Amino acid sequence: MRVLSVNVGLPREVFWRGKPVTTGIWKEPVLGPVRLHGLNLDGDRQADLRVHGGPDKAVYAYPSEFYELWSRERPELDLGPGTFGENLTTQGLPDAVVSVGDRFRIGTAELVVTQPRLPCFKLGLRMGRDEFVTVFLERGLLGFYLAVVREGEVEAGDEIVGLARDPRGFRVSEVARLYVDGRDDVEGMRRAAGLDVLPESWRDWFRRQVESRAA
Repeated sequence: MRVLSVNVGLPREVFWRGKPVTTGIWKEPVLGPVRLHGLNLDGDRQADLRVHGGPDKAVYAYPSEFYELWSRERPELDLGPGTFGENLTTQGLPDAVVSVGDRFRIGTAELVVTQPRLPCFKLGLRMGRDEFVTVFLERGLLGFYLAVVREGEVEAGDEIVGLARDPRGFRVSEVARLYVDGRDDVEGMRRAAGLDVLPESWRDWFRRQVESRAA
């Protein structure tokens, strides 16, 4: 497991449906070590802090294996590291093998997996296709966010070292499945609601889904 690319970017103003929109989804690969802080990396910022960024979303990782799938399925897309807005383009760490709560060391930093990525309309803006947000969510090739346990430096080529696997083994892909199309899986949502490593917003959403089906 390793980092293939470290990608950062500052918010920029672009136009969407004739209106100006500020977004930080445009990321570019950088060479050499990059300092990773509790909220972001040097040279990286989020635009709308109501829904992006924060301690639970300090770093977004996207598997290179997903790039390979997208390239086959959507060859018309111009894809390269950072296209999906990720900070770390990874190898050997797809959503189906990563659990919420897993801890890793990358470079001199330590991180913990917190949640899947849910796309907003700005991903469609980045791809030049509004419908891509729905396609992305339904396809389930989402990537995941990490919180910073210990600040440090990361760079392309760094090995991703597993430090601890969460004993519950609740895969990122399973959390995403329950959110997207698992609403009849009451027991699964109940388990997810009790997963203390998930951010409270996710747990509250699952609790409400369970309660609505018990009413």
